[in-house]
Formats: sequence, structure tokens, C-alpha cells
Amino acid sequence: MLNLERLRTLDALARHGSVSGAAAGLHVTTSAVSQQMTKLEREVGQQLLAKNGRGVRLTDAGRLLAEHAGRILSQVELARSDLEAQRGQAVGELRMAAFPTAARGLFPSALAALRAEHPGLRVRSQELEPEDGARAVVRGDLDLAVVLDWYNKPLPVPDGLAKAALLDDPADVALPAAHPLAGRSEASLEEFADDEWISWPAGEYCHDWLMFTLRAKDIEPRIAHAAGEHHTQLALVAAGLGVCVAPRLGRGPLPEGVRVVPLRRGMSRQIYVVWRADADRRPSIRAAVGALRRAGEQVA
Repeated sequence: MLNLERLRTLDALARHGSVSGAAAGLHVTTSAVSQQMTKLEREVGQQLLAKNGRGVRLTDAGRLLAEHAGRILSQVELARSDLEAQRGQAVGELRMAAFPTAARGLFPSALAALRAEHPGLRVRSQELEPEDGARAVVRGDLDLAVVLDWYNKPLPVPDGLAKAALLDDPADVALPAAHPLAGRSEASLEEFADDEWISWPAGEYCHDWLMFTLRAKDIEPRIAHAAGEHHTQLALVAAGLGVCVAPRLGRGPLPEGVRVVPLRRGMSRQIYVVWRADADRRPSIRAAVGALRRAGEQVA
């Protein structure tokens, strides 16, 4: 009989592409992954892994069994969802993630409500960038992730996920108080063509969005500084070092010396939550989505 945990290890190897990636996704050591795979090869009587340079790759038998493992684990998730739905209570463990401003703007209210309304539910949360959060839900490392679409550049969402809208989050341009446009009630993006920008780190979804948006206006971005945290970006703006995009969710009070100006044609993010479609009936999933929606209504 095939061992479910060993199939889960094989599935993680297929998805992550390496022993270290599988170990990180499963929250175990690399030696534990290797041991599970050795035992699984012994069970099936075939070689599932082969050396590939300094790493490993799945053999034909390994890929075949990994395909079955993915379907088996999906059926297990469906069974878990159905059993939890039959019991009708949000209990057990729920793993959630959100990008930083959503974690700051939504999680305190939503997680406090879940604790009060569902004492048998243990929630673990963390911050993850939108693309990383969506991939972690697909892999089964998370149950839900709060992600976003920019108004002109949707986030690619993998197949097999369900989603629910939480709120629309307007964004402004933050600029130093001494900036010539600081007193304006609105501005156009083209008016910032000669400014230096403070962006997110290169490679992140929001950085790529900013590059795409500015270039669509025939503005070649002049990125002076990069920071992952919006509060850090605003501190750099306060020091007169550039301008940045400042979404309103989780923004809090502006630092001294910073002004915000809305764009004439508007700029916003659509915030939503994703989860595996095969877990759709779990009461814990539904409870969390409801709590996040109520938290979104409070800040919208």
C-alpha cells in the first residue's frame, strides 16, 4: 500500500523541482525528504529519482507516480473538505498569508474575529508577496492567500484556485511637501515624468507593474531607490529622495513632510483572497473568507 506522506513528498518534489525546495515547502529537513523517497522507491520497486548534476530529477516512473500523487492528494483534500462540511464547524488549523499592506490593513481585524467566533480554529499567518502566496496555495503550503490585481495588470493566478473579492484599494502618488505638485487636488502620471521614483524591489510583481505603467505613458522610469515596505518608501519620500505609489490600504498616518495627490484618471488595486477549489466546502475556509470580507468593508 502506498504511504500518503511519501506521496506528498513526491508531489512536493515534482512541484518544487528540488529536494531543498520540497523540504522548505513541507517544513522538514532535506534528509527527511531523501528518507521518504528511499522508502517510497522500496515500496514501488522502481527508481523514482535520478542524479542530475548536483541535484536530482524524476525518472519516467517518478513523473508517472507524481501525476497520480497529485490527483490522490486532491481527492484527500476533497474528503477532508466534505468531512469538515458535514461536521459544520470551523476547527483545526488554517494557514493564511497576505502581502504586507493587506496583512497590516486586514489581518488584525479578520484574525481577531476568527478567534472570537471560532475558538476551535487555530490560525497561522505570514506575509508573502502576491505571486508567492498564490503558488503556496496551489502547492498546499497555505490554505488561503490575500493577493491583488492592479487596475491595468492582473496577477496571473494558477488554475485550480477559487477567489473572492475583498475590496478596491485606491492608490495615490506620494511626494515631498516641497514638490511643485504637492498642493494639487489631482495630477496626471505624465506630470511625474522627470521625477525619480522609489519602487518595490526588482522582480516583485508591484515593481514590474510600476515599470509597465510608466512605460505605457512613454515615461522611462528613473528608479532611485527600492524598498519592500511602504512605510520605508514614504520615509524616503519625506527625505526628499523621490516620489512613490502609495496605496491607501494599511497606509496609516503620513510621515511629516509627505503629501499625496490622487491621479486624475485614478489608480487602484483589486484585493481578493484565493484558496484551492477542492477545499471550497471547508467551514474554516468560508469563515476566513467572511472575516476578510468584513475587514475589507471596514476599510473600503
